[in-house]
Amino acid sequence: MASTVRQCITLKGSTEIVAEFFDYAINSILYQRGIFPPETFTHKQQYGLTLLVTTNDELLKYLKTVIGQVKNWCQELIVQKLVVVIKRVDTNEVVERWQFDIQCDKTVNSKTKRDKTEKEVKEEIKSIIRQITATVTFLPLLESVCSFDVLIYTDKDAEVPFNWGESGPHFITNSEEVRLRSFTTTIHKVDAMVAFKKTD
Repeated sequence: MASTVRQCITLKGSTEIVAEFFDYAINSILYQRGIFPPETFTHKQQYGLTLLVTTNDELLKYLKTVIGQVKNWCQELIVQKLVVVIKRVDTNEVVERWQFDIQCDKTVNSKTKRDKTEKEVKEEIKSIIRQITATVTFLPLLESVCSFDVLIYTDKDAEVPFNWGESGPHFITNSEEVRLRSFTTTIHKVDAMVAFKKTD
């Protein structure tokens, strides 16, 4: 009798899933919030959704570096959170803060296999990406030109690339927060939320 082999998730597989999610999530945020012109994005099918990803060479290069570093730290189980900060170019004031908290199961090693399929995880990710797309319905309009920054928080003993700088938390004074969904590979769990400036 043939038995069906259930897919399992490994540390390497989990790391790939998390890194890929952040790549698409950051692209979605930058598109939805109009940080880059819409014509610099192209459509891509992923998670059963049509997503928008940048075609801007400079941004692609930057994201490749950031996601590559996230991947290393996910693999080492020392990443704590990734934050996308949106701020006004003229005043440098932070107007939006997308926070993704990452919990790593420290008991895991390269041989660990967890009983969850990639398909199940991708269904959970689909819900978060849908929420990111839907946030434009309640987030205040960004009325001035804005730029963005990606902050990554790690355990204290993490080795930081020499060209990366220390940064403050970039909190928003007088903010409202909306919690988004989360997803888990059972090795990495990602909780999402967005904070934005209250409109008077």
